[in-house]
Amino acid sequence: MTKGKIGVQMMMLKEKVEENGPYETLKRLHELGYGAVEVSQIPMTKENVSELKRASNDFGIKIAALSAGLEPILPGAPGETLTEDFDKIVEDCKTLDCQFVRIGMMPLKMMSDKDSIMSFIECAEEMAGKLEEHGIHLYYHTHHIEFQKFDGEYLLDLMKDNTDKIGFELDVHWIQRAGVNPVKFIKEYKGRISLLHLKDYRVGALETEPEDFEDMAKFFHKFTNIIEFAEVGEGNLDMPAIIEAGLESGAEYFLIEQDDTYGRDPFDSLEISAGNLRELGYGDWF
Repeated sequence: MTKGKIGVQMMMLKEKVEENGPYETLKRLHELGYGAVEVSQIPMTKENVSELKRASNDFGIKIAALSAGLEPILPGAPGETLTEDFDKIVEDCKTLDCQFVRIGMMPLKMMSDKDSIMSFIECAEEMAGKLEEHGIHLYYHTHHIEFQKFDGEYLLDLMKDNTDKIGFELDVHWIQRAGVNPVKFIKEYKGRISLLHLKDYRVGALETEPEDFEDMAKFFHKFTNIIEFAEVGEGNLDMPAIIEAGLESGAEYFLIEQDDTYGRDPFDSLEISAGNLRELGYGDWF
């Protein structure tokens, strides 16, 4: 039976990396049974790259993808960019035996202007071609904002329909939050999605105080903002159907990401997600 590889998006462990370093962080993931990571929001210093490599070798953890913007998401934002740090990023990929670089989001200033978006798409496709010469694939990660429409077409579909080389890291929570069926949408991107983000979607408790009912605007702000990120299997998404759709559509890595754990230690959240996925029959995907 064909199977994928379940891993972790390290954005949710950036504080652990800051406290304990990449090696100890990956050691803990290994103890939880994980065998792949995607590196994001981790400073790619020489020391960190070396420690990621050492941990990958010692624990058999695959570095599935690295992260870099085409340019900064905001002026002056930290992090490497493909425009300014291309050679460094390629070198890191080769050091870590990594074949994917993913863009977390296009610059925010471009998001509402179609001409700017089309310019970004053109530049990203050109960059994908440059990376392809080094055996590296460029991917774009989605949120809900890429489902805004321009002349009746999703921003994300504009990107897909005007490129050949770029891949798409679909995030099932954000697809759901955009009001789109994740299973159906994944199938529409067949052949372009080697990376898939597993992130559940939970309706949280409506916690109110007596004074909230004295100001209906305040009440409705709480009422309309109770959607939460959840451990895989703890929310409302049909994860088996999502995973099977991803597998059928070419996904290789199924990466768990949880933007907020609401006070729970992220390793505990990852343990819950892993346990639920094993109960669903994906134990041999770790």
